[in-house]
Amino acid sequence: MDFKGKTALITGAGSGFGLALARLCALEGMNLVLADVQADALARVSEELHATPHLAQRVDVSSGAEMATLAAATQARFGAPHLVFNNAGVAFGGLIWEASEADWDWVLGVNLRGVVHGVRLFTPMMLAAAQADPGWQGHIVNTASMAGVFNPPLSGPYNVSKHAVVSLSETLHHDLALVTEQVRCSVLCPYYVPTGIADSHRNRAPETMTRATASQRVSYALSSKAVASGRRSAEEVAALVLDAVRQRHFWIFSHPHALGAVVSNAEALVAGRNPADPFADRPDLSEQIRAALRG
Repeated sequence: MDFKGKTALITGAGSGFGLALARLCALEGMNLVLADVQADALARVSEELHATPHLAQRVDVSSGAEMATLAAATQARFGAPHLVFNNAGVAFGGLIWEASEADWDWVLGVNLRGVVHGVRLFTPMMLAAAQADPGWQGHIVNTASMAGVFNPPLSGPYNVSKHAVVSLSETLHHDLALVTEQVRCSVLCPYYVPTGIADSHRNRAPETMTRATASQRVSYALSSKAVASGRRSAEEVAALVLDAVRQRHFWIFSHPHALGAVVSNAEALVAGRNPADPFADRPDLSEQIRAALRG
């Protein structure tokens, strides 16, 4: 796919993978539709990319109405987007039974419903453009996580949301194949990459938050350290994503070596064994966490 002159729509464009994708797509000569819930971050990106034709709009992706407004604005400004990156996401951890209803609503609202809205609103626009022009091509990339293909502990709502995104994406892949060859999709499953996701609660309404439990504090400390120590940058992952779009690859893994956990889980499932120990190669970490939670 020749990206020059095409349009890319990116949710969560104010930081992390979204920002890296926006910069890379700008270098490719694309028009941009930039969406983020954080107005100041979005304004900074808009200023940075002022020379690139773009539309910047503050959007809460969990809101169907706000996403519909974004879709209408995109159609009016650039027509159907050629690339749609349903990328906005948040993180939340702790023992799964300690997550409140508000916690679940927040995580599933952003991580899952945000992708659902992106798929249900932009896919029909892309299919209409493809039907009108046999040479038109489009691609949807949904950001999931390695937590969408295995289940680390202390990450319940996040795991659930990302597994749902993987399922949605794989179904979308099959459904698109039934009706067109011009619109494809991929699912991005990043591992630990230095982004701002560990602190995504900065964009959460304070009135929906409660005092963190011990397990939630442990989870936050672990995830913050792991994300900050990631050795692959958001820019590198963004380049992987565009390469995958060009090659029409469905699965995009930032850290293929982490698939060992997926293999172990699949083998246990087929054999009817209990799920594999996620700390098999880090018993010291397992003991530290148990001590912190039982102390």
